[in-house]
Amino acid sequence: MHHTEETGEVKKKPLSALFHAAYYVVGFLLDILHPVRVEGLEDLPDGGVLLCPNHSSNWDPVLVALKLPVNYRLHIMAKEQLFRNRFIGWILRQVGAFPVKRGGTDIESVRTAIQSIRSGDNLLIFPEGTVIRKGLGTVDGKPARAKSGVAVIGVRAGATMVPVFVDGKKRPFHRTRIIFGKPYTPVYSGRHGTAEEMQRAADEILAAAYALGGQSVGGEPLCP
Repeated sequence: MHHTEETGEVKKKPLSALFHAAYYVVGFLLDILHPVRVEGLEDLPDGGVLLCPNHSSNWDPVLVALKLPVNYRLHIMAKEQLFRNRFIGWILRQVGAFPVKRGGTDIESVRTAIQSIRSGDNLLIFPEGTVIRKGLGTVDGKPARAKSGVAVIGVRAGATMVPVFVDGKKRPFHRTRIIFGKPYTPVYSGRHGTAEEMQRAADEILAAAYALGGQSVGGEPLCP
């Protein structure tokens, strides 16, 4: 990516042939293994978007990325544990993922995340930070809840935040769902908001993601 001298316009690096090959080949194979019905894609903004899905499976980042247009320029903030599986890790890197360390603050990953949005590209972060099964995190065993970092990154990068629902049922050869929602606008004071406001914003966008699938946070059906 560089600026042209005449116009000052940002010119983005072309997507590689390897990326295009991985997108179509892996996408074709996953359409067989995990067929997906997609809703709401037509209303998705083009650039500077922060996608915020619930997290029900290690396949989520790949499935979401491969249901976006090939030129959507998505980056994925994914836990480093996913990259330990060579096959999944290779796929993740081809679709724009970068690892983030669990626990503490991974400053370099946060900078990469913010810069990707400010450059006009798009970013995917799972607000829960871990796969959720039966309402509990698979790593820490705690009830599903958003981490405030997703809101902090969204606000500081000036992103358009979009909730996304990813269905938890991912049995081989059975259709599942991905639903893209309407943009969410966080409410906060000052330039970057308070810690409490960022936590509330993170909680709200996660609740909005689950609600797209008719569920409360953690995967339980919403009460009628």
